[in-house]
Amino acid sequence: MTAHSEKEAGPVLELENIHKAFGGVVAIENFSLDLKAGEIVALVGDNGAGKSTLIKIISGVHAPTSGTIRLDGEAVSFSDASQARSSGIEVVYQDLALADQQPVYMNLFLGREKVRKPFGLLDRQGMMQETQALVDELDVRIPSASATIRDLSGGQRQGVAIARATHWASKLILLDEPTAALGVAETAKVEQIVQSLRERNLAILIISHSLDQVFRLSDRICVLRRGVQIGIRETAKTDKNEIVSMITGLA
Repeated sequence: MTAHSEKEAGPVLELENIHKAFGGVVAIENFSLDLKAGEIVALVGDNGAGKSTLIKIISGVHAPTSGTIRLDGEAVSFSDASQARSSGIEVVYQDLALADQQPVYMNLFLGREKVRKPFGLLDRQGMMQETQALVDELDVRIPSASATIRDLSGGQRQGVAIARATHWASKLILLDEPTAALGVAETAKVEQIVQSLRERNLAILIISHSLDQVFRLSDRICVLRRGVQIGIRETAKTDKNEIVSMITGLA
């Protein structure tokens, strides 16, 4: 890569002085952050710090009261989550939002089903093949793309939710506590899938209560306390003691 092209590769996402108030209650105060392609940034803080509110602002659920969001250097304003999705942003929430009664491949294409022309019939075979190729590539170990979601373990479901986000995201994936309900072995598997997203040149923002996980996965750590950004640290240049003191405000 030339020096010129390196210079051109700016952040995928830029948040500048984001402020969000609900009535008279300030949820986020003058928050700024940028994310680059192939980078994992962890967002940490106690309950009520504003982490989920930020995810909802980036993903179009809430509009910021003030401040600027840029995608690939261009200012954007989302009126709803579908606009953010069409701009290449996908979210994996704690509750996964999977349809339990449906097979894996239908979940992957939920709301974006492929149809065969000219009759408009669902292209089940095409969706199944595409899903199988993706879960194989990400090493999401499920019985098959036609397996029903309700028959899968928690880790397998999380893998499917991440695979769906990966399939549709062109720029950014937001992960809200992706392993909160999982055991040790399944957590390790999901972390392996998250690590592999770097190679797909996506920017990743992850919320996690597990500092062990944050230190395993992230390149940088951003600390929020009561809606205020306390600081950003390079993961390799900090330690848990510093991050904990930033989260709690106790030196």
